[in-house]
Parts: sequence; structure tokens; C-alpha cells
Amino acid sequence: MSIIKWKNRNELLPVLNMPDWASNFLRDDDFFDKRWLPTFEMTTPSVNVKETKEAYKLEVAAPGMKKDDFKVEVKDGHLCISAETKEEKEEKDDSYTRKEFNYQAFSRSFWLPENVRDEAIKATYNDGILKIEVPKVKVQKEEPAKVVKVS
Repeated sequence: MSIIKWKNRNELLPVLNMPDWASNFLRDDDFFDKRWLPTFEMTTPSVNVKETKEAYKLEVAAPGMKKDDFKVEVKDGHLCISAETKEEKEEKDDSYTRKEFNYQAFSRSFWLPENVRDEAIKATYNDGILKIEVPKVKVQKEEPAKVVKVS
């Protein structure tokens, strides 16, 4: 499936003489563009997943956090990665008081395949990247059912 953008949407209504704001609104490629959304921004960090012979390696881009902000857990066959940070600043001067706060949180979860050792998962945080290594284990193939000849 591909996305096709129209180059000139004014061709749809060439006979109407609309004000600029209306023609710009109709010509806009994405109605839900940033300028229509509130100014706060909720982001979920990007995750790179790489598979090697020995393990699955995940890299979570989460700059500006501390390693204590993260919670990595395995529950019901899922690897759950979450983080939460809170920051409060208060400035007092003779003529004003200002208090600012910031709150960021995210949560991502991934299905774990059968061939992993969840008790040996390791996580490290360095230079804004949370690295998680999920070691693999060899899964024994189920033997096919043996057919017994009836004599």
C-alpha cells in the first residue's frame, strides 16, 4: 500500500474564489499537522531490535534520563520497558514567584519468543541509550508422534 499525495488540490475547486485561509486549509496535505495540535508533545522513544545468533538486542533512545528512571520487567511472556521522570523547579524573588514542573513517562512492551532465557536478560544505560540483551536458548524440536504398528 502506498500513500499518494495530490500536488495541487486547488484543481478540485477551480471555479470557487476562496480566501487564502480556506484554500490553504483545503490544500493542506495533513489536517492533523503539528500546528493543529496542542503545544505539549508526548513521545515514545524509538527502539532498534537486532537479532544475532546468540541474542536479541534492543536499543531504546531515551536521552536525558537516569538509569534509575527505567523499569525493565518480564511478565506473562512480555518484555516491558517503562520510564518516568519528574522535575520541579521553584524560583523566588522579591517581586515574583515562579514554579515549573515537567513530567515524562513512556511504556513499551514486546512479545518474547519461546527461544529466550528471560532470567538472563541484561540492561545497561549509557549516553542516552538503554541497551537490553535478551539471550537465546536452543529450543528442542518436538519429536513427531511415533506410529506403532498393530499386529
